[in-house]
Amino acid sequence: MDDVRILATGLGFPEGPVAMPDGSVILTEIRNGRCSRVTPEGKVSVFADTGGGPNGLAVGPDGALYLCNNGGSRYIEGVSMGVGPHPDYKHGSIQRLDRATGKATTLYTECDGQLLSAPNDLVFDTSGGFWFTDLGKRYAWHRDHGGVYYALPDGSKITRVAYPILSSNGCGLSPDGKTLYVADTEGARLWGFDVEAPGVLRGPSGHAPHGGRVVMGLPGAARFDSLAVMANGNIAVATLTTGMITEVSPSGAIVREVKMPDIYPTNICFGGPDMRTAWVTLSDSGRLATMQWPEPGLKLNYN
Repeated sequence: MDDVRILATGLGFPEGPVAMPDGSVILTEIRNGRCSRVTPEGKVSVFADTGGGPNGLAVGPDGALYLCNNGGSRYIEGVSMGVGPHPDYKHGSIQRLDRATGKATTLYTECDGQLLSAPNDLVFDTSGGFWFTDLGKRYAWHRDHGGVYYALPDGSKITRVAYPILSSNGCGLSPDGKTLYVADTEGARLWGFDVEAPGVLRGPSGHAPHGGRVVMGLPGAARFDSLAVMANGNIAVATLTTGMITEVSPSGAIVREVKMPDIYPTNICFGGPDMRTAWVTLSDSGRLATMQWPEPGLKLNYN
């Protein structure tokens, strides 16, 4: 496996990288309330001033970028990760970003009368809808519940499909689209949900109230962040504190653990001609890294 190369620095808690056809990467800067474009040479420019806390990002069927905005977090000097909601926080949202101009249009702020708390990550299916996670906001003495939602990109429909989940973070679909994977941050659990139809997951059948099954978990101080699915069906999970990208098989076996030069690798995406180029957001240090992965990542719908 090739060495990790730092492509860009000075980013404000980067997340949500998306590999673009021209070789650039569009990512989110949660701390700075914006989305930025990083060229193959490492030049950084602002793509969209979204405000709030832009987090997960994906290309939709119309070519636009769709954003999970967590509403904003409070940051303090010397601490890279947010410490509770921003003083101006009101709710989270799903936004559409124009591919040419970066202009943000808000699509959803609530579901069934309940405000979205902290939308985190999203993935589009072949029917044109998208699954997204809501991490929930952490307060000093309580927290909002997380969960999984399904929505249409035209703003016409949103449903809550798996709830509650302690801290639902990254999400991705298996190559056949029949399994939705969700990384649960606290406790480092990777859940698998059976997809029965667009926007429909198989309901609870065991101890988990949300209907997921444990694919795997890690002991100790590890925490899971976002993820990407490989072409062979494995799941690459960004693992906090241990500073790893943990590649897991659908059966839950750890295939490889790749150490990153950061304790908070928060997300990974794949691109390039053979889909083996990986970009990893290193959020404690505010950097974007790139490397060659042994196996190709899964080409996402519409990307």
